[in-house]
Amino acid sequence: MSDNALNRSSIRRSDTGLKVVIYIVSVIFAIMTLFPFIIMFTNSFRSTTEIQASTLGLVSAHPFQNLAKNWNEITNKEFNPLVGFKNSFIISTLATILNVYFSSLTAYAISAYEWKLRDAFNNLVVGIMMVPGTVTTIGFIQAVYRLHMSNKLFIFIVPAIASPMTVFFMRQYLQASLSMEIVQSARIDGAGEFKTFNRIVLPLMKPAVATQAIFAYVGTWNNLFLPLILLTDTEKKTIPVMVKLLNGDIYRREYGAIYLGLFVTVLPLIIVYAFLSRYIVEGVALGGVKS
Repeated sequence: MSDNALNRSSIRRSDTGLKVVIYIVSVIFAIMTLFPFIIMFTNSFRSTTEIQASTLGLVSAHPFQNLAKNWNEITNKEFNPLVGFKNSFIISTLATILNVYFSSLTAYAISAYEWKLRDAFNNLVVGIMMVPGTVTTIGFIQAVYRLHMSNKLFIFIVPAIASPMTVFFMRQYLQASLSMEIVQSARIDGAGEFKTFNRIVLPLMKPAVATQAIFAYVGTWNNLFLPLILLTDTEKKTIPVMVKLLNGDIYRREYGAIYLGLFVTVLPLIIVYAFLSRYIVEGVALGGVKS
């Protein structure tokens, strides 16, 4: 056998070994990622006694009986899944739409137009990103109560228009993917600026939009601190707040009900992620490359 053949054979073996290592590591990380969700799901079908005996157990003697009991336990408390889902869906969906659309529009204005204060405005956006959200939380809460806007869902929707992190990400994406020749062609054909953005630029940003939509939706859906303080009306509470405020007896005794409530809370996020996850890698990769 020639030296070239031996070299090719050794290269193939090394490539195969590397692929095996990559697959093993990927499987391990996948199991580590999915394990908490599996435990949450299986414990929803278990009784408190079974969970106390073994938190990591995956089987139950009477799974469906325990599930019915756990469901009755949480629905007899301050947990109304229909109301919670409705409120969380309204807030998360509208906030995500406003967040992504206006952030994309702002990023397009920074990238596509030459104006005097463009660099200063971009630096302002980056500077605001450095300010921790907790710094403005107290002022926001005081403003809401002074304006008598507590128990209003729109106070969690309208502020989503201003999202510096999303603006920054969208601008990075446009710098890597937007061709100004396309924009100029649309202008020559008589398209207005909003029509150019909505019909041409926004579809080109689909991977970035989907990526940021996932992040925005998950963050808004899981928001607990502000809704816990500002939503005191039972009919206005979101699903995470309802899970948090389940009666104290459940926290002391009915662990299966708690797991069921948590699983019901994260289920919509799993569905959203399943539909949009394929855009994440593409969106992050293109958003991090500057042409």
